[in-house]
Amino acid sequence: MLIVTNRIYVAAGWEERFEARFRKRAGRVEQQPGCIRMQVMRPENPDTPYLVQTTWESREAFQQWVASEDFAAAHKNPMPKEAFSREGALEAFEVIIQAGRE
Repeated sequence: MLIVTNRIYVAAGWEERFEARFRKRAGRVEQQPGCIRMQVMRPENPDTPYLVQTTWESREAFQQWVASEDFAAAHKNPMPKEAFSREGALEAFEVIIQAGRE
């Protein structure tokens, strides 16, 4: 299992528009083969980035999503640069231990 996290530093005043884009999105990622879930997390501290986290059955499933036409469509028409206070970061983690009630 692979978890991919995108840290997005949204500039002050742009939070509502950023969240609205995700609420109105086409829902393409969770329909992709191998996608388990997607979560968008709002920070409690204004200096902390939003997190967009996707969970995948495998690295290959994630790579197929990135190479897909749906990915290109989901990422066209980005928000303007001033909507972000600094550059974000994309991180990927392989799950080696999992516990819980799922």
